[in-house]
Amino acid sequence: MKKLWTWGLLALGASAWMLGCTLPEAKAVGAAIKGVVQDRDGRKVANATVWLIPAADVAAMGKTPIEIKKDAKNDEPLEDNLNANRERYAKGKSGPDGEFNVVGETGGKYFLYVEPADATYLPGGDKSRKAMTSSELAAAPVKIQVSGNIPAGASYVGTSKCLDCHDEHEAFKTTLHRLGIQVVGKPSKLQDFSRFPEYNKGLNKLMAGTKFWFHGFDKTRSFDKYQISDKEPADPASVSFTATFFKDADGKLKFRTENARDIADAPRTYTVDLAYGGGVYKQRYLYRVGPNLFPFVQFNQNGDNSFGDRARKPWRDYHADWLYNEETRKLANPSQAKSFDKECASCHYNGYSLTKTAAGDYIAGSANDPDGELDIDGDGKPNEINGGCESCHGPGSVHTKAPKGTKSASIVSPNKLAAERETMICGQCHSRPQGNLKNDQPVNTEWKMMLPGTSRNVYLNQYTTREDAAKGDYWADGLHSKSHHQQYTDFIKSSKHRNGNHLVSCSDCHDTHGKAKFPHQMKADAKSVQACTTCHQGKTEMGKHVMDKTKCNVEPSKITCANCHDTKTMQTGAGLGKGMTGKDGKNYWLNDITSHLYDVPLKSNIGVKGVEPGKAMPIPYTNPCGAACHNTSAL
Repeated sequence: MKKLWTWGLLALGASAWMLGCTLPEAKAVGAAIKGVVQDRDGRKVANATVWLIPAADVAAMGKTPIEIKKDAKNDEPLEDNLNANRERYAKGKSGPDGEFNVVGETGGKYFLYVEPADATYLPGGDKSRKAMTSSELAAAPVKIQVSGNIPAGASYVGTSKCLDCHDEHEAFKTTLHRLGIQVVGKPSKLQDFSRFPEYNKGLNKLMAGTKFWFHGFDKTRSFDKYQISDKEPADPASVSFTATFFKDADGKLKFRTENARDIADAPRTYTVDLAYGGGVYKQRYLYRVGPNLFPFVQFNQNGDNSFGDRARKPWRDYHADWLYNEETRKLANPSQAKSFDKECASCHYNGYSLTKTAAGDYIAGSANDPDGELDIDGDGKPNEINGGCESCHGPGSVHTKAPKGTKSASIVSPNKLAAERETMICGQCHSRPQGNLKNDQPVNTEWKMMLPGTSRNVYLNQYTTREDAAKGDYWADGLHSKSHHQQYTDFIKSSKHRNGNHLVSCSDCHDTHGKAKFPHQMKADAKSVQACTTCHQGKTEMGKHVMDKTKCNVEPSKITCANCHDTKTMQTGAGLGKGMTGKDGKNYWLNDITSHLYDVPLKSNIGVKGVEPGKAMPIPYTNPCGAACHNTSAL
């Protein structure tokens, strides 16, 4: 009876927390926690409320299934806990000199969270990431730095203006956020490709002259309805049209489409203005029709023509169906509504805006920059058509004009935000919601992207009409991402996002400014144990850890944390090749984008057990584990 009574109380407490109810007022009997709230310039922040959010409450939230919906009660670990428990959490308010005093609760661990009095500063603070005991917090005055906010009316000034003062971040020019889109043959002064010697491997093939045959139309597929071949197929009757790329006399890259079924249908020629990608596994090409840009053809750096899967060959169709009408059997131009400006550009352009003309064209705008890549809006000034400093720090016009010693209040410092707000900066694009254009662009009703520092709940309510990926973007288990750019989709479901010790942000592992020397801007080599043991210091004995978890005595030198916890479930290019062979002689595959769930998907997973190898979700058992010890033929 006593056990039942105890569990009943626990269940009642958990239910109250989930419903946002308050529990009895906690006794504030601990030592005083003192400190000061200030910004990066050292200016004191008055009237800010400093909260002690119990780590135990955050840990309890982490054990509940996360709600992926607007106004969820458990997807923002600090803000949701605070909103549900304001009446019982200990707090203090900073005075005119920024100093605060909180009487802490004894025996617990807390996240120190700042709630500014107005919109001059953003919530969180640099002490909101790691939980500390009340005695640790009380041992000495705590200095909390908070992030500034973007003043109303601030405008974008461009990355060149930022680098004029912050030249210590010149390495940003080498990041893939800066290199993503390039004018063919004319990289901008803000783009340094030196780290990626193979970046334009695909573009160079097109410039040398390449002809493609588009055949085997399959209307059930998404963007790659055609098979594409650089040699004429054995069955000429299966070919709908051809596209021949060539470098014209004016030096520009162009391609000519020809109707294979109707020679009377006049060929059409298009100019390729931009190359899109190339640093991570694939590259596409943007051609112009009037004022609009459209993507066409995908080159997979790791593709192989011996692979039977059309998605894993060197060349892959990308919306050739926009250039040929299978019903009329005639060449066609793409619809204005499918333009890159409207469908894709918001996550690429620094300071994205969009205008629809009377003629039905969608013209994107972005930050003017004298060293920008291309004048996309026709105003005679080059634009930044890649991520810039302001993509993460916010528009900088007020910041650049502010007097010295006051600048930090008018710009966002992501590392001074709560982790949940910093990851949202990356998450808006590394997820797959739908925005107010009814596509994958997360824009509001004014067709603008969110400003850095926005909370997840405001983002979901104002910038999305569907909160995240569709069913087809996940594997059969409905959990692991299948489509690319869904790292945040995975991450918020992981224990890294919600736990009682260390609330992780993207920048804990990735160097956003490009100073790290490892791929994917990782601060440590992803294939080394140091990538994980920097935080997980108790897991340095790999052999013991693997034995404890799996009873597997694999030689520690043959395995790393990434082999099990960084399963590459998502595919963006051709993947990373063949995995182990199944009982039918077919191969499992390695994909190329890491799941950020950090779990270890098992062979019993519905996406693997009994599934044809070529269609199964990649898991450690079918790849590194299979290579080391296990026979996958039983699957």
